[in-house]
Amino acid sequence: MNALDRLTALFSRLPGIGKKTAGRLVYHILEGDPVYARTLADELSGLHGAIRRCSACGSFTETDPCPVCADPGRDRSIICVVERAQDVPVIEESREFRGLFHVLGGLIAPLEGIGPGNLAIGRLLERLRGGEVRELILALNPTVEGDTTALYLQKLVEDMKDAERGPAQVEVTRLASGLPVGGDLEYADRLTLSRSFRGRVKV
Repeated sequence: MNALDRLTALFSRLPGIGKKTAGRLVYHILEGDPVYARTLADELSGLHGAIRRCSACGSFTETDPCPVCADPGRDRSIICVVERAQDVPVIEESREFRGLFHVLGGLIAPLEGIGPGNLAIGRLLERLRGGEVRELILALNPTVEGDTTALYLQKLVEDMKDAERGPAQVEVTRLASGLPVGGDLEYADRLTLSRSFRGRVKV
């Protein structure tokens, strides 16, 4: 196996990239500016050294705590729970949320051997015990694994009995799901329609 084959194999291990796409990327880099290739290699080699997990929310950051957690203007009474670190910038781009985040690092999936102990749930409970949080928004995908994880977290919060303050006062909510803007009823699946009816709002 030569250098081309080795690099193609490495690229094809990335999510969403097959062998043909990987090959096109390799040839594009090879036919391009060598300076770009060296810069790309340098950035990749230094990635793990430059980026770390935020000790507060678990998101990827160059500084600890991350800019969101360090921002004094954020509403610290609301925590939005997401599955992966890449979900944080997606929500940030909407400019609709001004609270804090918590990255679980995955979803409960027993068939894949992923249980609650594999996720950052313990750290989330620690944050709730501080007594400052009033709302926990579960921004999890509407899948079987997402629903399972959401129900598990809701049950944990309900079971936390603190007579004074903190977890017992936390309201658990979940992002609405249903028909997308510009969507067509004709092409909506049964589950999407079901969620749309359950999540309907007054107009």
